[in-house]
Amino acid sequence: MDRPLRLIPTETTATAELARTIEALLVVASQPLTVEDLQAACEADAEEVGDALELLWKRFAEGSSGIVLEHVAGGFAFRASQAAAEACARLFDRPAEKGLSQAALETLAIVAYLGPVSRPEIARIRGVNVDGVVAGLAERGLISEGGRDAEFGAIRYRTTPLFERIFGLESLAALPRVDDLGADVTELRERLEAVAEKRPA
Repeated sequence: MDRPLRLIPTETTATAELARTIEALLVVASQPLTVEDLQAACEADAEEVGDALELLWKRFAEGSSGIVLEHVAGGFAFRASQAAAEACARLFDRPAEKGLSQAALETLAIVAYLGPVSRPEIARIRGVNVDGVVAGLAERGLISEGGRDAEFGAIRYRTTPLFERIFGLESLAALPRVDDLGADVTELRERLEAVAEKRPA
């Protein structure tokens, strides 16, 4: 090959230079970076960061690269493309996703839709003890403390940015609306309780 492979076009415009810097920041970051994070790190204004992200968005689009830029958990991050997903799965285990039981998924759904929510509230909806399930989800980083109940002081839990990132959600607003699930909240809770009665925690 006569010339080196470049991830970003080699023109020396300010936008291209900023795009290269943002690319590096996204590679080393352990979580999605917001526009404000990028502005502070690059000492650039929002419009400059937006132009640079647009350049990266085009370069790292699905189908044109093995890496895809995505807007997730309120920020920007890289992920493997769909075409490379199976190979990545064979190379790495993802502890946050590995071994999630049906009980854990049900509990996670309750926290995502109703959070912040306490263990007693989750147990009432599921109809079983959830202490171990909640502790496991917190240990995996999928839920975290979100304050305390004003009346009884019980810890309330909410989902984390890691949950949004793993499930490919820009924010919790991207979850399907309860109304779209074909049931009102009362009916949905009754269905969850009925399911919970048939399964161990």
